[in-house]
Amino acid sequence: MVAHFCIKFFVFFIILLYNNPMNKNIKIILISDNHRTRECLQYIRETYRDADYFLHCGDTELPPYETEGFAVVQGNNDYYGTFPMRRVLEIGKHRIYMVHGHRDMIYGRFEMLAQRAKAHDCDMVFFGHTHIYFDKVVEGVRLLNPGSIWRNRDGSKPSYMVITFDGDEVIVERKTYEKP
Repeated sequence: MVAHFCIKFFVFFIILLYNNPMNKNIKIILISDNHRTRECLQYIRETYRDADYFLHCGDTELPPYETEGFAVVQGNNDYYGTFPMRRVLEIGKHRIYMVHGHRDMIYGRFEMLAQRAKAHDCDMVFFGHTHIYFDKVVEGVRLLNPGSIWRNRDGSKPSYMVITFDGDEVIVERKTYEKP
């Protein structure tokens, strides 16, 4: 009887372990600053059908129905006023402060973003606005900016990020978008 209970418990534990959403890799596609270009959004949707989240850090300059499938925040060029200025997301083991960035930092003072994230109990920030790819830890907060999927200001090719949460590990890949 004890052996039967131990086997059942072991099987239950294995099923729980492998079906636990906290153990599943989570794939996030992070883009920003497409400035009215629609083709890139369609490319992202079609290329990453297996993604768990599509996140956009603002400056779509498109009405909400054209950003379907993306969680979007308002950028300084988004005039529809239907996107929130910021979002706090809980994904996997992380709390993420997501903003465009034009109201959350000035002149590259990234510590301002880190402080705002901490004020919302977040350990990560996803932001845009600068049109420059960025991945650094500032004051203990991981700051991620995919650059612009339209045009980067540092002369690099248009870019976006594929972020994978694998347990405690955060894997960030810089991807280049080739315009059709």
